[in-house]
Amino acid sequence: MKIELTGSTGFVGQNISKYLKDRGVDCNSISLRDLNWNTTIRSNSDAIIHLAGKAHDTSNTSRPEEYFEINRDLTIELFDFFVTSDIRDFFYFSSVKAIADEIDGPLYEDEIPNPHTPYGRSKLAAEQYLLKQNLPSNKRLFIIRPCMIHGPGNKGNLNLLYKVVKKGIPWPLAAYNNLRSFIFIDNLCFLIYKILLDNNLASNVFNFADDDPISTNELVRIIGDTLGLSTKLIALPKSLINTVVKFGDYLPLPLNSERLKKLTDSYVVSNEKVKSTLNVKELPIRAQDGLKLTIQSFNNVK
Repeated sequence: MKIELTGSTGFVGQNISKYLKDRGVDCNSISLRDLNWNTTIRSNSDAIIHLAGKAHDTSNTSRPEEYFEINRDLTIELFDFFVTSDIRDFFYFSSVKAIADEIDGPLYEDEIPNPHTPYGRSKLAAEQYLLKQNLPSNKRLFIIRPCMIHGPGNKGNLNLLYKVVKKGIPWPLAAYNNLRSFIFIDNLCFLIYKILLDNNLASNVFNFADDDPISTNELVRIIGDTLGLSTKLIALPKSLINTVVKFGDYLPLPLNSERLKKLTDSYVVSNEKVKSTLNVKELPIRAQDGLKLTIQSFNNVK
């Protein structure tokens, strides 16, 4: 099997490339920064996995147009090339944030999109273009919407929690009861490989998430257990916390409104569609075990 891979130098790209190569897949890295990228793609490959894109900028310093130029326009160029090539499959890595920034219950693939950020809107714009195209009968399109991806070597949004627990600071947000979905990088790679192997699978849109959502309070305990530290959870009044974060929106404090939402809001993503389609009962790595492996990597804790 031959695969063309964009974004291969990023965290997800490096892991997918290694995972597939370990299973005998021939992976070719494509740089869309190269003006002649189309000449570096092998026309006899089985699939293009398009990971390259502009990630969400939490500092909000990026121009909105940048997201659309990279996440939408480059995707369209690559997909139009794919349609005229002999390559069978196109994987577009979108995001759950292309559909919703806030949800009341589990997020399913058929949710009506309502992204609020330029990042989410640009990902959705790319999705909409791809889904409107009439593909030849011998080609397949897979739109992948992962939730927060993590794994060894990638701290992501776990970094703030990790620092708090490692320093022995009591966790002050225990009054917030929430559940959030994550996906461990090995589970993501497993699903991509399963899709590639199934020649009878039709084009589809899939959410990617671990089997079990995790509360922030549970995550704090997992970090503590992994580090061999006792954790203290304190339920400060929500009214007090909400007042503090307002100052954090204007001052360089460790907590602001956006971080509070990420730490305390619920965001549960259903993975039932991709599992039932692939006839997978459960993913290889439990959510809790994947988080422990990621946390161990922060300090090479054994």
